[in-house]
Amino acid sequence: MRNPKPCPLVGISEKGSPRIPELGLDLDVRTDVPRYRVWKDGALAAETGDINDLWSDDLVAFAIGCSFSFEEALASNGIKLRHVSEGHNVSMYRTNIECVPAGPFSGPMVVSMRPLVPADAIRAVQITSRMPAVHGAPIHIGLPGSIGIANMDQPDYGDPTRIMPDELPVFWACGVTPQAIIEAARLKFAITHAPGCMLVTDKPNAALVAF
Repeated sequence: MRNPKPCPLVGISEKGSPRIPELGLDLDVRTDVPRYRVWKDGALAAETGDINDLWSDDLVAFAIGCSFSFEEALASNGIKLRHVSEGHNVSMYRTNIECVPAGPFSGPMVVSMRPLVPADAIRAVQITSRMPAVHGAPIHIGLPGSIGIANMDQPDYGDPTRIMPDELPVFWACGVTPQAIIEAARLKFAITHAPGCMLVTDKPNAALVAF
């Protein structure tokens, strides 16, 4: 794994199979994602709620851990998350941090952002560092301009999140990164989740704690 922070693999299907048994015995990647994105020649061609008609015997599914899975641990430690309390998607941004190239694939890392007061930011680092399968510790705190984010009010994906004067923006590597890489590589065909529309597995969040 050359890019374990933005792309922590938690499961891979066999070629042509829509199943990933270690994540759920009845899991089906053709129907179990709330919304899919279909990419052709590196461009977003469509969004759909079902990919049965697009599935073929030469496709392989990769399941990437999601930061939504560590939010339960943050909440249980008293850390309030504004996008949760306000009922909208998390904010996600392209950065100037380049991923490690792999063959034809290269491009910018995408990050998710949660505003936290400094004490909660420190605690969030401690909590999420124990969960590398879902992006682990933040990759950056504060100063969004230093990672290439010009306007916090205009996320590239998801919804804007208010940041209060006493809060810091805390950035985690994000599983939307492959979508930016697909665009850069102009991949002929690919299917991804739509940002914020995640595959729910049978694996409990507690099982993602590494130490």
